[in-house]
Amino acid sequence: MFANNETGVVQPVAEVGRLRRKSTCISYRCCSGGGKDSNRRQQNRLRPARDLRHKFHGPQGVGALYARKGTQLEAMLYGGSHERSRRAGTENVPGIVGLGKAAELAIAGFGCGEDKKIAALRDELERELLKTEAASLNGEDAPRVPNTTNICFEGIEGEALVIALDLKGLAVSTGAACSSGAIEPSHVLTAMGLSPNQAKSSIRLSLGKQNSAADVEFALELIPETVARLRELSPVWNRVPTRIT
Repeated sequence: MFANNETGVVQPVAEVGRLRRKSTCISYRCCSGGGKDSNRRQQNRLRPARDLRHKFHGPQGVGALYARKGTQLEAMLYGGSHERSRRAGTENVPGIVGLGKAAELAIAGFGCGEDKKIAALRDELERELLKTEAASLNGEDAPRVPNTTNICFEGIEGEALVIALDLKGLAVSTGAACSSGAIEPSHVLTAMGLSPNQAKSSIRLSLGKQNSAADVEFALELIPETVARLRELSPVWNRVPTRIT
């Protein structure tokens, strides 16, 4: 995985590529890194075996697979001879066109500093939210893509915060979209050293090119007050060992 889809942390895939054995084929998922400036810089140094990407404002249900010339790919779906017999089924032409246009716009966005604008909004959001009592940033010391942040608010249930904010018009999540509905704590956050309770108290916020300073201000009005209200209702808040007093 190039960039983690919960924390935005960028993995050292170039270094992994240099350490691999010559006989080893590397496949990496680039969904959350596609269209990001940090991704572009590493791509210039990589010759990956496979690369799957979307999530840069293209349509859902379509992706791109990049393979080094000569890489042997086995078909996953059999039947017709579509995609040179690698994947049977009629191609999603509107989706493919939309993905191509989204990639074109993403490249154009680099030239106008779009990624820097998103990073500035994300940094402002983090800076203010971390003033909240017993709040911490997951992945703080690691390189990250510019649009994603994952913050732990101890003493609350992340799912309760997601629901409360959704009712007020703010969309956040407790993890990856592909793990929606899971009741177990995030395996990503627990692997990073968080306790199960801390992992369940964490939320992810993602920004895009459509977001503005007004959106950040809206989030900053809602999140701290909602966290405070949920903590008042929490039977465990007064027992959180790391609570700042």
